[in-house]
Amino acid sequence: MPWSNQSGGPWGPRGSGGGGGGPWGSGPQGGGGGGGTPPDLEEILRRSQDRLKNMVPGGGSMGGKGIALILIGVVVVWLLTGFYTVRPNEVGLNLIFGRYVGQTAPGLNYNMPYPIGNVIKPDVTQVNRTEIGYRSGVQGRAAEVLEESLMLTGDENIVDIDFDVQWQIDPARAEDYVFNIQNPEGSIKAVAESSMREVIGRRDIQAILTIEQGEISLEVQQLIQETLDTYGAGVIVRVVQLQAAVPPAQVREAFFDVNAAQQDLVRLQNEAETYASRVVPEARGEAAQIVQQGEAYRERAVNDAEGQASRFIQVYDEYVNAPEVTRERLFLETMERVYSSTDKVVIDQNGNGQGVVPYLPLTEIQRRAQQAGPQAQGGTR
Repeated sequence: MPWSNQSGGPWGPRGSGGGGGGPWGSGPQGGGGGGGTPPDLEEILRRSQDRLKNMVPGGGSMGGKGIALILIGVVVVWLLTGFYTVRPNEVGLNLIFGRYVGQTAPGLNYNMPYPIGNVIKPDVTQVNRTEIGYRSGVQGRAAEVLEESLMLTGDENIVDIDFDVQWQIDPARAEDYVFNIQNPEGSIKAVAESSMREVIGRRDIQAILTIEQGEISLEVQQLIQETLDTYGAGVIVRVVQLQAAVPPAQVREAFFDVNAAQQDLVRLQNEAETYASRVVPEARGEAAQIVQQGEAYRERAVNDAEGQASRFIQVYDEYVNAPEVTRERLFLETMERVYSSTDKVVIDQNGNGQGVVPYLPLTEIQRRAQQAGPQAQGGTR
């Protein structure tokens, strides 16, 4: 004991004038002397009962009214435990005997306390992410899950698809998410994988790897949302994002070779189409030019022939009216046309050659002089 028998404990020495003798007041007054008598246990219990009776309304008797007041107090305290707070990112789902009875908004709310009532408060603002075909790891590394990612395309090829689905609980239908789906993560993952396989199975591998990935994401998102709505899942699908769309690793190099050959084929086809688009218009233009030239020549030849025929008729009419004059005129015009382009020497046949007219070729002399001038200048240099 930390104190001696003579000290009387923490409440002072027994029998002293200070009135010590325990937490409920002074001990029993015994006979004189310093030792005193120990407290009577029955006396202590009796005094405790008396004090408790004084605290209860109605005096010293613990009747039915006092017990009723105590029970009412207990019930009031129990009912006060039914108040609860819903955070801004949550909604409250009230249950009475396990049955859903309504939804509460953020703030202070009330429901029957346990075990009669219960409150479930799901987070409706958090965006969850479900990965299909891979699992994110530490330091940006991802583990492949081939049983989820390998899919069959419409042209009977195999493609490796990794994607994720971002979703959240619908605030207006949070009770559907809580009560209609036993395993929300697993259900959403199964629906997403099934939807992606359906969409991939309707397309060729070349389009999947190149130009239609955006369309695939939108179509898969719509299909997942429709399927979950039919299940009454209470989920909103926000985004379906393709992380990778590649051939399987076993045939990847061969596929890339085939893809490169197809790209070369497309490039050559484009070059041929470019050359054709340049050559064909030029050929058509030249053909149109030749046709126009032929039509112009035809028009000119026809007009010339018609003019000559008209002139011949006019000459013939004049010949009929004056044959001698017309014959002479035709002869002179013919001689004029023939001699106009030839060199001529005129000789007078009368007078025994005395009628020869001297001819001085001034034109030829002038041309020779012009040719000799540049040659002379070149020699002096």
